[in-house]
Amino acid sequence: MSKSPDAFRTISEVAVWLDVQAHVLRFWESRFSQVKPVKRAGGRRYYRPNDMRLLGGIKKLLHEDGITIKGVQRILREKGVAYVAALSPSLDDVAEADTAAEENVVVPFTSKPVQTGEQVKMDLGESEPAIGTVAPAARAKAASPEPETRPEAARPDGQDKAPQKRGIATQAWTRMDFDDQLLKQIAPMAKDLRAILERMENRTAG
Repeated sequence: MSKSPDAFRTISEVAVWLDVQAHVLRFWESRFSQVKPVKRAGGRRYYRPNDMRLLGGIKKLLHEDGITIKGVQRILREKGVAYVAALSPSLDDVAEADTAAEENVVVPFTSKPVQTGEQVKMDLGESEPAIGTVAPAARAKAASPEPETRPEAARPDGQDKAPQKRGIATQAWTRMDFDDQLLKQIAPMAKDLRAILERMENRTAG
């Protein structure tokens, strides 16, 4: 909705109406003491209709008629504010500018955010097991019985236990591989054992 022509205007609105920069209006205010906008808290300027007409006349003298700032100041002193304000364009143009600005407003498009609960799940052919059900792999594992542990077969008499001595004979009994050092240690015992066996055979033969 456009403002009334009698409404107060901000410096930005007046700048758009006169097609000048806001700093130009502040410069004119410093050069022409007759321009006295209402200043509110924070230094914000609000221009009344008479202020706007005066600025409109000043712009015409400066930009269209090519008069210098000193020349406009002399006109204001000699002919008065009402003469310069009468040169201003109509304030009805301000309302038309407001209407055109409202019609040209582009409303930015904002996309609706996708909520987490609305995300679509992709079906890849694999479904998660329902609560309270057992997965196929778990069922297969439960169905297959564990292999029974059978007791180790007893060795023949005299071979089910290792010798009680913890010497060379024990090492020879428990080890499956023999290095050179162990063989050298076993060789004398084997030689004595062979002699004992030969004597027993001789006694049996006699």
